[in-house]
Amino acid sequence: MIRKARGLLADLAYILAYGFFVVLAYSIRAYQGVRLTMVGIENIPRTGGAVYAINHTGYMDPMYAGFGPLRARRAIRYMAKDELWSTRVTRSMVTLTRTIPVDREAGSASYQAAVDALRDGAFVGVFPEATISRSFELKEFKSGLARMAIEAGVPIIPAVLWGSQRIATKGKPKNLHRSRTPVRLHVGKPISPGQTPEELMAEVRESMQALLDEAQTQYGDHPAGEWWVPKRLGGGAPTLEEATQLDNEEIAARRARRERNPGA
Repeated sequence: MIRKARGLLADLAYILAYGFFVVLAYSIRAYQGVRLTMVGIENIPRTGGAVYAINHTGYMDPMYAGFGPLRARRAIRYMAKDELWSTRVTRSMVTLTRTIPVDREAGSASYQAAVDALRDGAFVGVFPEATISRSFELKEFKSGLARMAIEAGVPIIPAVLWGSQRIATKGKPKNLHRSRTPVRLHVGKPISPGQTPEELMAEVRESMQALLDEAQTQYGDHPAGEWWVPKRLGGGAPTLEEATQLDNEEIAARRARRERNPGA
């Protein structure tokens, strides 16, 4: 009886917290005046487990990618780096919304938690690139995306955002005020898990690249030399190779700091 009551209270806390963050997200979007265009929302299944695979170009991607499932009346459970559990405020946010922590050094527990959630019918949001792409092109994907979909027997829903990097991204000034920035969310058709992990990853990447090309084509002007425009489109963003080098340098610097201050 006590266990059941605790479960009901946990469910109620989740519903209230999720509702609060939904209202907060819509309020932020209204304040920023972001012009969000969503395409392919009908591809999001209304019931059952599924992996929602999204590209990653900015800090606000989880919020703007989350408007798609909201339109389809689905709650989303993101997988997120375990650093978010290190402070009281962010720990409360991710715990109440049942976010799945990802330990980049030892990810077996988070992987199994995601598989269990998918089997229970959850709509799990994953950024297969793991970190923000400084080039705004698709980076290398992590294979866990395909393996968890296959093990849970659920489809992968590919999706891309375009324009959110103009609001807040790595290494650039944030533009969080009322900028009326256009942002596009394109959602692709579900991809069946009935293939090898390698084949599945290749199909997901191909689908997401096609969605990205479509979103960029329909976005409007991409001014030459602008920092948020990929080099491929004549912009000032670094190439994928240059961005990878920057990422590697950042990882090396972070590792060196940990070695100098092991207790920090």
